[in-house]
Amino acid sequence: MESDIGFKIAFDEAHRGGEEGGVPIGACLVSADGKVLGQGHNMRVQKGSATLHAEISCLENAGRLPASVYHGATMYTSLSPCDMCTGACVMYKVKRVVIGENKNFVGGEEYLKQKGIEVVVLHNRELQALMKKFIKEHPEEWYEDIGEEDK
Repeated sequence: MESDIGFKIAFDEAHRGGEEGGVPIGACLVSADGKVLGQGHNMRVQKGSATLHAEISCLENAGRLPASVYHGATMYTSLSPCDMCTGACVMYKVKRVVIGENKNFVGGEEYLKQKGIEVVVLHNRELQALMKKFIKEHPEEWYEDIGEEDK
């Protein structure tokens, strides 16, 4: 599973976001026939945005697509998706969400499953370490990103 191009792109996007000084989360949307439709990374810090999480950035970069394209697609994301990003996957009826890691944060995985979306968690240790380090070094940005007060 981890050899999938979508996962590799999401993984690289997560690193790119971290290198830019942002939250290191990446995403990639791949069609049912294996075509990369879009990719992106969390841009909240870089763009001063309230909503540019990785999955939203990915969807934005994919541009306008017919609803049918999403229905067979897979969203690859380096971290379990928050409620906003979960909602976007549900709204567009993606078929599957592949998550790099969910040890540092568990988002709307159960809701995705309730809506009939397949959820696969890869438990990637490098992504776990990347997020753990970011959360430790930038707690204020992390808690802002997930809509919580700094703990």
